[in-house]
Amino acid sequence: MISRLLPAPILGALTGLLLALNTVVGVALMIVPALLKLLLPIPGVRRLCDQLLNGIAAGWVAVNNGWIATLNPQHWDVQGVDGLHERGWYLVSPNHQTWVDILVLQRVFHGRIPFLKFFLKSELMWVPVIGLAWWALDFPFMKRGRSAGSQAADLETTRKSCEKFKTIPTTVINFVEGTRYTAGKHEEQKSPYQHLLKPKVGALSMALATMGEQFEALLDVTLVYPEGTPTFWDLLCGRCGQVIVRVQQREIPADLVGGNPMEDKRLRAGISMWIKKQWSEKDELIKQLLVKP
Repeated sequence: MISRLLPAPILGALTGLLLALNTVVGVALMIVPALLKLLLPIPGVRRLCDQLLNGIAAGWVAVNNGWIATLNPQHWDVQGVDGLHERGWYLVSPNHQTWVDILVLQRVFHGRIPFLKFFLKSELMWVPVIGLAWWALDFPFMKRGRSAGSQAADLETTRKSCEKFKTIPTTVINFVEGTRYTAGKHEEQKSPYQHLLKPKVGALSMALATMGEQFEALLDVTLVYPEGTPTFWDLLCGRCGQVIVRVQQREIPADLVGGNPMEDKRLRAGISMWIKKQWSEKDELIKQLLVKP
């Protein structure tokens, strides 16, 4: 096992270098189809460019999955992914504990559903290298204004941004906790859940408002690390430990789709109640999964 042949700091540095190289190469490959999509906004050309860009992104994930599996051979207990398909439209809602979650989700869903895309703050478009990739892959960028007027404008901008997803299968992921779980944040929030932070439904409401009718299902994902929550450095060094993933496909209620959750308090309250019920069930599931046999 390679993780036993090299000291952890050296292994972590080499793996980090591999990840960086994989990212730079991936973004470089995206430049030509991204420019074609920008300069030739013809539907047929755009579809071809989108297929190429998503293929490059899938290749980036495949390389990452390779080193993750090599360095972290521990058993991953994954259930609930049967029946998913790459030609579908999904909304993914996981709990969030560590940056490792993102790579875990990419590995679990790779080849099963379309490439995962996030709602991002508009400022992140200017992040060097990776910002170009997010733009090329049509990640939805949001300004998230506080005033009613700016929220309405942001909803319309996001709605237009998501129009392009009608022609190509898409998966949108949203961490409704808004941040990674820590004991300190849990205490500060006085969260009613034992293993989760309070859910925030703003971005998820935006997703339902702009793409709700397209989503085939909400994929309710529960992530558990029985040996302790790993850091990103732990993953690079081959010390991720056991991973448990449970995926439940949930039908999205028709009355929570569309509309304007920024103005409709009843709609927003309905979405909040729906997610809180899921969060109570998820909290109980985590408790059960953490009980050692």
